[in-house]
Amino acid sequence: MLQPVIVGLVLISCTCAENPGVQVILTDKGLQYGKHLGAGWIQEKLPLVTFPDINGRLLGSIYYTLSGVTITKCDLPEPSVEFYQEVNGVKTSVSGLSVAVTGRWTTQFGLIHDGGSFNLALFNMDVTSEVALGKDDGGHLSVTSVHCNTRLQDVNMQFYGGASWMFNPLVDYFKGHIKSKIEAAICPAVDEYIANLEYHLQAMKVSFDVDENVTFDLPLISIPIVNASSMNLGLKGEFYSVRPRIDPPFEAQPFTVEKQPGYMLSVGLSEFTLNSASFALHSAGLLQTIITDSMIPPNIPVHLNTSWMGPYVPQLPKMFPGLLMVLQIYAREVPMFSFQSGVVKLPIEGAVKAFAIQPNGTQIPLFKLHVVSTYYFTLALASSEVGTFQPRVYLSVSAELGKGAVLPRMKNAQLVNTVLGMEKGFVAIASDVQVLLAGVN
Repeated sequence: MLQPVIVGLVLISCTCAENPGVQVILTDKGLQYGKHLGAGWIQEKLPLVTFPDINGRLLGSIYYTLSGVTITKCDLPEPSVEFYQEVNGVKTSVSGLSVAVTGRWTTQFGLIHDGGSFNLALFNMDVTSEVALGKDDGGHLSVTSVHCNTRLQDVNMQFYGGASWMFNPLVDYFKGHIKSKIEAAICPAVDEYIANLEYHLQAMKVSFDVDENVTFDLPLISIPIVNASSMNLGLKGEFYSVRPRIDPPFEAQPFTVEKQPGYMLSVGLSEFTLNSASFALHSAGLLQTIITDSMIPPNIPVHLNTSWMGPYVPQLPKMFPGLLMVLQIYAREVPMFSFQSGVVKLPIEGAVKAFAIQPNGTQIPLFKLHVVSTYYFTLALASSEVGTFQPRVYLSVSAELGKGAVLPRMKNAQLVNTVLGMEKGFVAIASDVQVLLAGVN
């Protein structure tokens, strides 16, 4: 009954919601890697776990409390984790968990109080949890516990101190009561953990300031889509300028990222996302820069002055001898990415304005060049106050791009074995992930 409802919600979200700018597919390989990290983290944290007091009554009139219960040893088998379509989420199972704990016991029989310590061993506990994945109104990933089941095979206890001699013969009666108490407490503890995870997910940012001018919006636009071997997240993936906010005059187009089972992640970065970044930067006036002679590294035999430019602009040193120059470079139009299979195109229409700097700091306009780039930069003289000249082309764009680029490294993780490809409308990235958190193996 639940699965048709979930499928219906997925279809509604797909037909009514906007298209994602970014798609992320977590494969079963990635899920199993996360499970391994999680199991190691749990193993480290278990000695720090404390349990609530256990209260009860023995033989009708003896009241007891088990308190200060802490774990002294744990045999945690590798859990089983799988994508679970029935709840559109994840199913986790642990079988054969055995735990040794210690604590204090106290009893009250009328006005008589007694106490001591105890050891408790839990044998072959099985826990199964099913968690549904969704989306809240703010675009955060949400998690909801929909089913939990616990079975504890056996309990063994030993009391020390006080009148323990009286209680140890009653362990067989006692442990049945404790077993039922523990079984009843496990699933509420699992639900509390999932609720705490949900709280932290809701507090996570889905919008990130690139700087004071540009923000990157990355909320979920629909609920995650889960099948037997992967989970697909559709994210907005839009950059926009914030003063004031200006959305791009174009929309994200549908695209499909193919799952790569041999990798942990498959990511699709659409033209929309990169073009929204170009539009945001252009709207914020950031696609421009000023170049002065002092910015040129000393090891480069180029100088930005009228004398050095003489061979390229013959009238320049005659009209303005011995003056420093400054170049203003800016985009005339928003650069727009276009992805095709194996090819990326980024036509750039820019301009370069050149000025001579007089001794009093006054800037004198010299000339303006229009710049158009596809595979090569093409320069054309747009206007000139120093006579006509033929601009020269100095840089091959394809040669520079052919050198490749280093992908940015995250703080606590890095992409490894990464494969980058160009598809129609998006960049496809398949990669494994290596987590670098301290204490996680």
